[in-house]
Amino acid sequence: MNKNGTGPQVQPPKYLNDFSKALAGEVRILLAEVGKLRDERRALQYEIAELMQMKSKHGAGGEYSPDWRPAVQPPLLEAPDQPPALEGAPPPPARPAWRTVHARPERRDRSQRALAKSMNPAPAAAPMVAPSPAPEPQIPAWAQWRPNPLLAPTPVNGSPMSPPPMAPPRGLFGPRTPPPL
Repeated sequence: MNKNGTGPQVQPPKYLNDFSKALAGEVRILLAEVGKLRDERRALQYEIAELMQMKSKHGAGGEYSPDWRPAVQPPLLEAPDQPPALEGAPPPPARPAWRTVHARPERRDRSQRALAKSMNPAPAAAPMVAPSPAPEPQIPAWAQWRPNPLLAPTPVNGSPMSPPPMAPPRGLFGPRTPPPL
């Protein structure tokens, strides 16, 4: 065929015809195989649905056993009667359920304690013992969590892996205006 679409038609070469026929045959075979696989899949899905329906009908509470209930358990044994109490003896005190409470000794007044101290002589002086090391200074608990300013890490300038310093951010429409004075 020439450029304007008129004129004698030229036959394509024979090898192109043979190739297109062989290709068309292969495509037909593959399409038939795909169709067969699709039908098999649908049949399997239908079979699975039927099996699930059958299971629900025959299972507990299904169509064929609607009055199924779990087996009734026999009533629990009742507690045996209490033995008769001994006459004349008071019952023992019950054990505490929560914790044991010990009675505190009675507190004495301050004046009684002062009298008791004044009556007791002071103990003899103990032999001299080497003094213990100086105690730690009393500092609040939160102080131990404050960082030591002498050990504050500072970045090393000019390391090869550090990114270059960034320029200050610009405004959306150019440089930012200074705040009013």
